[in-house]
Amino acid sequence: MTINYELTSPTYYSLRSVSSKMFALISKQLNVQTAYVTKRGETVMTVLSSYNREEEIIPEGYSVEYGGTFCRLIIKNKGDAMHTANLMKDAITRELEVTGQLNVKGFLGVTLKDLKGNVFGTLCVMDKEEKVFSEEDINYLKSMADILSHMIELDQTKYSMGFLSVPIIPITKGISILSIQGIVDGNRSEQIMSDVLHSAADNDIGYFIIDLSKLLVQDNCFPNFLFNMMSALSLMGVETIITGVTPTFAKEHVNNFDLKNLKSKMVKDIQYALDYIGYALIEK
Repeated sequence: MTINYELTSPTYYSLRSVSSKMFALISKQLNVQTAYVTKRGETVMTVLSSYNREEEIIPEGYSVEYGGTFCRLIIKNKGDAMHTANLMKDAITRELEVTGQLNVKGFLGVTLKDLKGNVFGTLCVMDKEEKVFSEEDINYLKSMADILSHMIELDQTKYSMGFLSVPIIPITKGISILSIQGIVDGNRSEQIMSDVLHSAADNDIGYFIIDLSKLLVQDNCFPNFLFNMMSALSLMGVETIITGVTPTFAKEHVNNFDLKNLKSKMVKDIQYALDYIGYALIEK
């Protein structure tokens, strides 16, 4: 068994809180000992929240390589559900290492998705005894998963809201710094683009220093809006200077053709950018 307590941000507080309150109801309705919610990571499934009526079977933080989980079977199933009366006798699940580790029999799991239909993880129940689950039981658990989908959306929205600000810092006449922090989704990219272009026009900016040191890049994809924003600034006669490229970022994007062909100066940090412009900060 692997316990992973460093759960990926966002922490899904609302999902964990609501699911833990629902588990007792689910356990009673389906007459099972254990209920839990998992999150699918890149390589593992991790239990975010769990309920064990008597003996602890699934602790929070429990994680298993994705390929060897019941969750993989649930998510791959066209019906977004998988159930068996006895995991130890089922032709597929009895071969999984996790079956022997948990020593359980009755199992039912449904796919847990966000409101956009993206797979988040699973909502599962299990019991030490053999358990036959009806179509009504499956639909009941799916209805519980639908409720939790709204909690996923709430947590993801809260997480994104933390990065909604567009910190444009005026240094002196004609020079401003844009520090891009966190994850940039579609809505936020439009806000950044609008704020930056209007700031450049309204304040007669000649140089925009764009610091990427706090940018969180998802799936190794450099945000396309940055290419468009820097091209738009160039058309306005504003020179852009990129700073804060980390070693990890540089390694992942060394072959990014669009990035290498940007008409933008790249320097180590903001101090180097100011030196390039010819502006010096003097300590008194």
